[in-house]
Amino acid sequence: MSDHGEALTLHVTRAVAFFETLSLQSTRQLGTLYTEDAFFKDPFNEVRGHVAITALFAHMFAQVDAPRFVVTTNIAQGSEAFLTWDFLFRMKRFSRVEQCIRGATHLKFAPDGRIDFHRDYWDAAEELYEKLPLLGGLMRVLKRAARK
Repeated sequence: MSDHGEALTLHVTRAVAFFETLSLQSTRQLGTLYTEDAFFKDPFNEVRGHVAITALFAHMFAQVDAPRFVVTTNIAQGSEAFLTWDFLFRMKRFSRVEQCIRGATHLKFAPDGRIDFHRDYWDAAEELYEKLPLLGGLMRVLKRAARK
C-alpha cells in the first residue's frame, strides 16, 4: 500500500472511530475532525463550517436519546471514502423503542486528513417518517398507492 493509501486508511479509521463513539461532549472536538469550512449535507440540513456541523450534532443529542452510529462498511479510494451505517436512537417525543435508520456517507478529506466534505444519504420517508405516529400511517398508505 502506498503512503497515500496508508494515510487515507488512517483518516477513515479515525473518522469511523469518532462517529462510533460520538457523544455530546465529543461534539466539541469536531474542529479536529472537520476543516474550518467543511461542507455537510443530509436530507434535512446543508451547512458549511465545523462550527455549524458541531451545532447539528449537538442538536441531534437534544432531539433523540442514546444516539449512536454503527459503521457497517467503509470503502476508501484517493482522498475519499464511502461509509454505510446504522444510526440507532430512541425518539424523545414519540417512542421509547430503539429505532434504526440505515444510511451512507460520502466523505472527502483535505490534505491534512480532516474532512472537508460530508454528504449523508438516507431515505427520510422510509427510515424516519414511516416510524412516526399518524404520519407513519399516512406514509404507508401513500407508499401502497404508489405501488399500484
